[in-house]
Formats: sequence, structure tokens, C-alpha cells
Amino acid sequence: MKKNQSGASQENVWDDNPAGSADPSAEEIIVVAEQVAGITPQRPMGTLQADYDLEGLMTDFPTAKELERFVFDETGIILNLKGRANKLKYQVAMDVLNGVEVDPKYTGGENPYVEKSEMVPVDPIKDPPAHDPKLPDRTEVQNLFVSNQIPHPDHEARAMDKKVSVIFRKYKTGEISYEVLGPISQRPFGEKIDKYGRIRPEVIKWVDPRTGEQLVVRSDGTMTPQGRKLRALMQTFKVNNSNYWATWIDREFVSITGDIDQNVWDLNT
Repeated sequence: MKKNQSGASQENVWDDNPAGSADPSAEEIIVVAEQVAGITPQRPMGTLQADYDLEGLMTDFPTAKELERFVFDETGIILNLKGRANKLKYQVAMDVLNGVEVDPKYTGGENPYVEKSEMVPVDPIKDPPAHDPKLPDRTEVQNLFVSNQIPHPDHEARAMDKKVSVIFRKYKTGEISYEVLGPISQRPFGEKIDKYGRIRPEVIKWVDPRTGEQLVVRSDGTMTPQGRKLRALMQTFKVNNSNYWATWIDREFVSITGDIDQNVWDLNT
């Protein structure tokens, strides 16, 4: 077995008990064990504990907006600090930055970099008109037909040849209804110049053609003014030797009883 200049064996550098080394005595093992047992366990400490304090935050971020933006940049958490007591908002920000959970009432949902004053307002969308009370219950529907070929009621959309989706329903009692289902879209109105010199719309409005379900043919066969217009339009759409109105909308369904099937000439059946 070869030896280096210091005389140490080179047979196995990973040997925990190389040749020539003496095993520790029982007394030595007991002494080491007592020393280990006497060591008090220490709670692990993070290396970045309390990196942020109130004084530093108040010095660097004098406004709530600046403070919210800094917290958002550092943690991705959106805070709602405007209007809070001065010490409270810095305490909340410091807790979030130091990894402390805060009350959800201090968090928000709007990006702090978004300037509301520079946003284009959007008019609220209105609910569609109510269901016509003269119509029967939906359980009485006999047949229905959907058309996507009817011109849009809005003049600008109609000028661009846009269409609406309309559903016609015929009831067992003879009534016929129509309902414009959509589509719904947004349109900018007016112009203004923002603080950056860009031209922006003054407001964005909804183009909403929805009508709710409305009566067009009464049970006695008479028609509303809107019904006459829709019937005339649907009659221009041809199918075979007929048209959409007669074929798909104002359809007639006849049920034959067993007696009629047996004797069509019996007037008492």
C-alpha cells in the first residue's frame, strides 16, 4: 500500500475509519453525547426579517398612490389605502411588504397605475324590454324559427349591412311573437383630448338591439304594426314555392285522431 509524504494512506479517501486510526472509546462517545444534549434548539430566523419600517415608507412614499404602486411592484398585491388614517395605511403596507397577512378590507381590485380620470366612461347596459304579458306561457310554444338575415335596427349598423338574430315563436293558441336576441356591441361617441394630447372618445355607449319577446300576431289572426312589417320582410325570403313566413313561422300543425284515420267521411267524428 502506497503512502504519501505525510505518511497517510491513499487506499480509500472516503473511509470513515482509515487504517491506523483508533476507534473512539466509550467514554469519549458519552462526553460528545452530553455536549450535544446540552445545546438548546434555536428557532430558525429569516435573513430578510422586517426589511421595511414605517419611517422608511413614510419618507420614500408620501402619498397613498405612490405607496400602493410600490407595494404592487414588490408583491403584486393591490391595496386600497386612500382615505385611511395615515399611520394605518403605512402599517398595512409595511405588513404586506414584510409578509404579514392583512385584513381583506384593505385590499382592492383595480391596478394602482390606472388613472380613472383618463379612462373613457362606459354607459351602463340596459335591461331588455319586458316579456309581453299578452303572450301565453312558454310551455304552449308550438314551433320556433331563428333568422340571422334581418337588418339591424340601428341605422349606422344597418349602413354597414349588419344583421340581427331574431327568434319567432308560434303558440298553440295562434299567437306569434318575435324577439331580437342580439348581437350587443359598443360604440364610441364624441371626442376629447387627454392630458397627453391624444384624442379619446368622450363616452362609450352600448348598441343593444334586444327587444324581449313581443307579440306580432294575435290569437284572432290580426297583426300588430311591427308584425305586418316583419311578415312582409320574411315573405321576401323564398323557400321552394313558398316563403319563410308561411313555411317556418306561421306553420300549421294538424293532428289526426284514430277515428278520422279510419273514416274521413264521417262528419260526426
